[in-house]
Order: sequence, then structure tokens, then C-alpha cells
Amino acid sequence: MTLPRLQLAHITKRYPAVVANSDVSLTVMPGETHAVLGENGAGKSTLMKIIYGSVKPDEGSVMFNGQAVNVRNPQEARALGISMVFQHFSLFDTLTVAENVWLGLDKHLALAEVTRRITAKASEYGLDIDPSRPVHTLSVGEMQRVEIIRALLTDPQLLILDEPTSVLTPQAVTKLFVVLKKLASEGCSILYISHKLHEIRELCTACTVLRGGKVTGVCNPQNETNESLSRLMIGAEPPPLQHRALHTGAVALRVRQLTLAREDQFGVDLEGVSLDVRAGEVVGIAGVSGNGQKELLYALSGEDTRAEPATIELLGQPAARLGPRKRRALGLHFVPEERLGRGAVPTLGLAHNLLLTRSNAVGRGGWIRTGSLAGHANKIIERFKVKAGGPDSAARSLSGGNLQKFIVGREIDADPKVFIVAQPTWGVDVGAAALIRGEILALRDAGCAVLVVSEELDELFEICDRLHVIAKGRLSPSVDRADATVPRIGEWMSGLWDASPVAAKEMAHA
Repeated sequence: MTLPRLQLAHITKRYPAVVANSDVSLTVMPGETHAVLGENGAGKSTLMKIIYGSVKPDEGSVMFNGQAVNVRNPQEARALGISMVFQHFSLFDTLTVAENVWLGLDKHLALAEVTRRITAKASEYGLDIDPSRPVHTLSVGEMQRVEIIRALLTDPQLLILDEPTSVLTPQAVTKLFVVLKKLASEGCSILYISHKLHEIRELCTACTVLRGGKVTGVCNPQNETNESLSRLMIGAEPPPLQHRALHTGAVALRVRQLTLAREDQFGVDLEGVSLDVRAGEVVGIAGVSGNGQKELLYALSGEDTRAEPATIELLGQPAARLGPRKRRALGLHFVPEERLGRGAVPTLGLAHNLLLTRSNAVGRGGWIRTGSLAGHANKIIERFKVKAGGPDSAARSLSGGNLQKFIVGREIDADPKVFIVAQPTWGVDVGAAALIRGEILALRDAGCAVLVVSEELDELFEICDRLHVIAKGRLSPSVDRADATVPRIGEWMSGLWDASPVAAKEMAHA
């Protein structure tokens, strides 16, 4: 009789404001790919951290390969054969890729040997990365690759993946699934957290559903539909998006021949980037992570003000040399892809995080009107259904999806004239994704000019009126959503748009 790889019995974890896990039991067999499904804040990540030893349960027991274990820290977990890829990456920005990976491996290994293994593993699994690059120069998608490679290098018996494909392209996801299926066939067990229901149905053979920290169902997802999994997870199917007729106004954001040299040796040069975003439309930018998205977003948000003055216009005014505060005063609001650190200060409460992009709660003499701030934060929490202990909850205490809802809500609530958002639904559940996408379409219908940068092609096809592709710092012509297909956009991601009939047509109209 085969022993279970992992058995959790009656796991409970309480925090002051919430019970994250309540009497949770779960069994994973060798070679099984087991999904843990639930809406944002359901307790999935907390449960995974308990297995990995980074959180201690208040009650319950853990058995691994038939033996009772008390995993006190991640080092002990790795020694047992448990590896985890976190949704929020655990990487040191100032260290290189190789140095970050080295920290989690056998201390007797030389750095040169670790570098060789990274290169080999990355090549084997199609997750190419330069081991010598400092982490602070990587895009979110590239950081994801580092985390996955680091986990694979430990030859795990149990691999925990928390939203592993949230910033990967469809091609990279296909490659990753080949790797995961091979690992499972060799006896490695996989615990898989994702809000992408089609992924769970394709990859997993078992599923435990959490709601409010409790197990509410167990199923084989391959026998389910997306709709039935949604009902198990959130109790209902997300409402369909309402697409109204397109009524565009004047150009609100204009970029003309934006050329910028990279600021570090691992960045990407922007070459002749041009685009228009009109009031009342959603324009999307697709592309493989690390092809200039970060550099373009820095230039558009005002964090990089090196561009020539005439290259960026905001509501008819030259804006290339304006900083973020002056651009906000003109009506531009921005959601970066990095939630913690750029989108929110981890240790500050949600109310005080409003001050990052708001000044109306600061009175004469610089005094903060805390009551007004808390009330405003509460309105955003209610409108965007953010699960939090209240306006004073620290940003880092929220699940990734709930923090994303708050940050997107904070900027939408500002009633922007131009709204730029990167990875709008990264790591959020199907219900929250529908809410955020619906709010973006409502902004568009109210006359806002919206630019969405995302690696989720399904998302871009769902909410955008026109699409561009960015590749190696160059931006393709736009293509109407009706003319966009996955094969065509995938081809353009390699920079192959110059010979395209659609591109030629767009060039002729430019």
C-alpha cells in the first residue's frame, strides 16, 4: 500500500483579525498534482506556508511520507524534500540570480557550480535566465523564472507552486506544464495554487476547495467545468462583462518616437515607440516579460524623465520631463506590476497607503486627517470587496489578490483621465478578476483613456479595443481586437510584425 506523500490533519491557524485556516485536512499522494482552489483570502497561501515551515500552525498535525513532522523553518522543509515557489517572490534585490539561488542550496557547492546548474536547468526547461544578473534588473516574469528554477534545483519530492503562471506567457506556460507533468511522472507530488481554472483542469487530478479558511469540497477537476469550479470556489459564476459600443474622444496619451537608452546593463533600450490612447478606449500591450515593458512604464508614469520633451504628451501637454506628482495633477494614475514596494508600502496600513497618490487628506501645516483617510479607505475596501481587517491593516497582511484589488481600487477611485495599469489581475481569483475588468470597462465608458500592459492574452482579448505587442524595446502597430488572434500575437511577440498584412495596413494609416 502506497503511503501518502503529505497528510494534513485538522490544521488551524488564527491571526488577531482573522482565522486563516480552520480544521483543514488534506492528502496528497506520490506523483499527484493536487490543486488548492479558493478565492482571495480563503487561506491557501497560509496553508502552503505551514507545509513549508514559514508559518507555525496553532493546531493540527503534518505527516510527510508516513512520518509525523514538525517543520520549523524552510531549511528543514527543503531537507525533507519540500520546495515552494511563492506568489510574492523571496529574492534579494541587490544579489545576482546565482547568489539568490545559492542561498537555498547546499553550502558546500561553489558559486560557479551553482551558476552552471542554473544555466543547465534553465535551458532544459525553457526558462532561460542570465545567472549573473542582479535581481533588481529583472522583470516580474523573469523573477518568476528564478523562483521556479531555484525550486527545481533542489530535486523536490513535494513542489508547492503558488500562482506560478500569473506572469508567464502562454508559450512559457505550455513549457512549464511539460516540466510539471514530467516531474509528476517521476513521483514528485505537486501542490498547485492557481486562479486559472482551465490550467487546473488540464494539469491536476485532485482538488481541495477552501472558502473562508475551511475545506468546502474535494473533486477531480478533470471531471468539472470552469463554471462548476467557480461555483465551488465562490458560490456563483462571475457576471459577464458588459461591452458597450466604442465612442472615442480626443487623444489623451500620445507617445511619438520614444527612444531611451537602458539605465542598466541588463535593461532594454526603447526604440522609436509610438502609440495613441484616446478618451473612451482601452489599449493593450502584450509581450513576453523583459522586452521593455518596465522601461516603457517608467517613462509613462514619470519615474524616468530622461525622454525628449516632445515624445510624451498628456492631454495635449508635453509631459516627458514631468515627475509622477505633476502627471497625477494632470489626471494620470498608474498601477505598477509590483504590488509590495512600489504599489504599496508593506508595513503601512491601507489608509496610510492612500497617501502615496492622494494629498486631499493632508490639511494645513501638513497634518494628516486620519479620520477622513480611514473613511476613504473603507469606501475602497467596500467597493472593491477587499478582504482586510480594516483600514489600518498593514498592506503586507493582505493576500496578494486582495492587495491588488485595493491598489487598483485606489487609483480608479481617483477618477483618472488617463489610467495605466500593469498586470491588473495578477494573482486574483475569477470573481475579483471580473470585478477589476468590469471597473476598467466602466472607466472606459466614462471617457477615461486606459492603457493595459499584461502578459495575460485572454485578459487583453477580453477588455481591449486595440492591441500592440512589445518586443526587444520596439512596439508593433496596433491591431483591432476583432483582427487579433493568439497565433498572430504570439508571432508578433518575437518581433515579426514588419511583414504582416495587418501591420502594413496600420503603417499606411499612420
